[in-house]
Parts: sequence; structure tokens; C-alpha cells
Amino acid sequence: MSEPTKREPREDRAGGDPLVSAVLDIERHVGHAGWDQPARLFALVSTRALLDAEPSIAAQLAPASELNDDALTAVEQDEFRSGDDLVDDLARIAWPPAVEGCALAVERLFVPPAVEQDIPDDPGEAADFVAHHPQRQDIRVVVGVTRAGAAHGLARLKEHPDELLGGTELAPGLVRALARTLSPLEQ
Repeated sequence: MSEPTKREPREDRAGGDPLVSAVLDIERHVGHAGWDQPARLFALVSTRALLDAEPSIAAQLAPASELNDDALTAVEQDEFRSGDDLVDDLARIAWPPAVEGCALAVERLFVPPAVEQDIPDDPGEAADFVAHHPQRQDIRVVVGVTRAGAAHGLARLKEHPDELLGGTELAPGLVRALARTLSPLEQ
């Protein structure tokens, strides 16, 4: 587990929604490292509980006076490595009760809808087709979910780095996969 992501001042954040703020913090944090990164997984924990447990990290976070009582802090899971099947990799994860949510940053290639009909059915051939297509685009998606059922996603195209798309239905498949990691463990 690494250090928490640095929190931005409140006026630069998402109007007080703790999940949106955390996802924005993660997108900025991941964006500072540039493109061509592997999938990165984050635990979302109560900032107040984190500060109570680890007062030494207070300097890395926004001043306490700027934190909402329900603020979330993202803690990157450095040991997370995704293989060929991200959904399968996420299916093997279960979070302890102190984790209030989780988020994932992932980069993908895609082609415009007009080209999708030309994508081969074979997964290997499809990946090769998209990777070498002249109209392919790189996208970074950051999706976060909470145990309470909230979800939010952000997307940034490499070709349009100043534009950030966001919404609750941005990546429903990733939302479902992340939400399953928060399900209580069966006894």
C-alpha cells in the first residue's frame, strides 16, 4: 500500500461529493505520471478515520477545515497487477470493512463506432486490429464506487487532454466489477 493521493483544495473539487472528489484526485494523480500506465487500484477510506489512525499523513491532505465529514481519501494498492482479464482480476479482491469504496484507473484503446463492425471476432485479432487502426484513440478511465452504492467515472482522451468527461454511467461494466469487490465475504 502506498501513500494517499494528494488532495486538492476544496474550491478546486467537486462541490462536496466525496466520491466525485476522490475520483478527481485519482485522475489528477494518475495523470501526473503520463500515459501508457498499467491498471491502478485504489482503496477509498474515510479521511477522518485515516487521520485518526495515521496523524503523520495530515500534511499530505487538505487542511482539516476544508474536509467534509464524509471525505474519502484514495490509497493506491501498489501490489495490484492486472493480467489479460481485468474483470477476473477484480473478482479475486475483497476489501475489509474499513474500506468504504474503491476505484480503478485504466487505459484502453478504442475505435470510432463506424469502425466497430470491422473488428474481428477473435479476441487476439481484435486487439491487434484496434491497436494498429489509424483512427484508434487512447482513453484513460477512472471509476469509483462506494459500499453505499454510489458510482462515478471520469474519462480523458489522450488527443484531448484538457477535456474531462464524467458521469455515473460512464463505464457500467467496471462499476459492476468494482462493486462486487465491496460485497461482504460469505462465511
